[in-house]
Amino acid sequence: EVLRTALAVGADRALLAEAPEGAGPAEAARALGALVRRERPQLVLLGKQAIDDDCNQTGQLLAAILDWPQGTFVSRVELEEGAVRVQREVDGGLETLRLRLPAVLTADLRLNEPRYATLPNIMKAKKKPLEVLGGEELGLPPPSPPRLRVLQLQEPPARGGGQRVQDAAELLERLRGGGCI
Repeated sequence: EVLRTALAVGADRALLAEAPEGAGPAEAARALGALVRRERPQLVLLGKQAIDDDCNQTGQLLAAILDWPQGTFVSRVELEEGAVRVQREVDGGLETLRLRLPAVLTADLRLNEPRYATLPNIMKAKKKPLEVLGGEELGLPPPSPPRLRVLQLQEPPARGGGQRVQDAAELLERLRGGGCI
């Protein structure tokens, strides 16, 4: 669905590199690395972190596999002749880097304003080709046993309701009574 949306907002074609079931960041990076070697792009853009495991590792691992420069948490991109200038947020403010191409970038949420697909473009996207490539087609070795295993996943306990206080003195009294201060 994500690739079809990308097609609907202007991508010319889409490729899906399938990773084995339960693949972690390393397996995803290997699959993407094989795809990059096949397609030979000059710039690879990835999200900052995965929504399923929140690992924030695939982009960095991909850059290491390819031996390419990387820019992480990128909030601004400017292409130059043979290079890319990126801006990223760091603890002390903003950092600007110039990376030789080819390069790998991971995007911060401030990189762009999302565009929304129009209904006609969504319909056109359904007709555009979507190539699905498995590990064998990418020349990947058979999957090894997963390195990570989820032992438990549970929702946090429900929060209790808030309490209103009349003034600071009452707030301090309740905090002391609850053992908070």
